Amino acid sequence: MSGKAHQPAGNYYDKYGSRNPVVRWMMSGFMGAFDRLVAESGADRVLEIGCGEAELSIRMARRGLRVAACDIAPDAIDEARKRVAAAGVDIELWVQRLEEFAGASQHAAPLVVCCEVLEHLDDPEQGLEILADLAQPWLLCSVPREPIWRALNMARAKYLADLGNTPGHVNHWSRRGFEKFVSTRFEIVRTLTPLPWTMLLCRRRMD
Repeated sequence: MSGKAHQPAGNYYDKYGSRNPVVRWMMSGFMGAFDRLVAESGADRVLEIGCGEAELSIRMARRGLRVAACDIAPDAIDEARKRVAAAGVDIELWVQRLEEFAGASQHAAPLVVCCEVLEHLDDPEQGLEILADLAQPWLLCSVPREPIWRALNMARAKYLADLGNTPGHVNHWSRRGFEKFVSTRFEIVRTLTPLPWTMLLCRRRMD
């Protein structure tokens, strides 16, 4: 889950491989919510933007979806290719940032996945507009849920000088705030809140 504008390439912490029982519990909730929303979309082809090491893309490919995915970080894509090969699935992978999809309608897909990206963008409105052009018609997106995200960081004594703000997070949304933001371009079909995220399944507005 990378593809960030401010954050250095790659993840700060391997959420997927953690042995910490609390992290494992949170990631189980995230993955369960993600699986539910992917299934609800009914899509058979996916574009994931900000795929990081491709854990979500691999998860979807294993369920029979055709997946293409990109990330801003070359190192993340290198690692993604290794994980995709080890998983024995077929996923097209390349380096590209969300902003570079402007006008690239050839990449449109029935489902666009963009998890843990929008909080990093200097211009999230532009990012949302690009996602609205690509989603035909579904978007599945997630962001950290504030202020819970920062409170949990501070509880584990992380980023105290920044009041728990993770490096690279320049946009901060509560659940309602994120719904309001996304609803400017999408109809929100389902909101799930696996701790500590807000995850939305949305249908592109046609007006």
